[in-house]
Amino acid sequence: MPADTMDVAHVIQLAIAPVFLLSSLGTFMAVLSTRLGRIVDRSRLLITRLESTQEDARRANLTTELTLGHHRRRLVNFAITAATMAALLICLLIAVAFIGSLLGWATNSVVAVLFVLAMGAYITSLLAFLREVLLASRVAELDRH
Repeated sequence: MPADTMDVAHVIQLAIAPVFLLSSLGTFMAVLSTRLGRIVDRSRLLITRLESTQEDARRANLTTELTLGHHRRRLVNFAITAATMAALLICLLIAVAFIGSLLGWATNSVVAVLFVLAMGAYITSLLAFLREVLLASRVAELDRH
């Protein structure tokens, strides 16, 4: 193989790990999207129940659950935003690696920074997801009382 072809083949090999990371991010974002849909559906149901309930104690419980649902929705939206940022950074990382290889640029530092930023965004997304799951557990406790 010519040297140029070998260089491109090497860059493709190096891009495989970020592609797997993109795949995991896509799966994770699908989970987040599903959770967001369930939160929105639950909120609509609670609003309907709140409008038809006259009992003060029941209205207070519904209002509390609606408030927690609002916080959960914000956390999931934040997690989706951070995961999307991570995916965009990984795409940029792959593009920089290819362009740098084709043009003969030294992109090691840029690729490293992009990877660290992508991991930071992914970690942020996971932490927001964890917080949302813990908040969902509180909502489940409310349902039992």
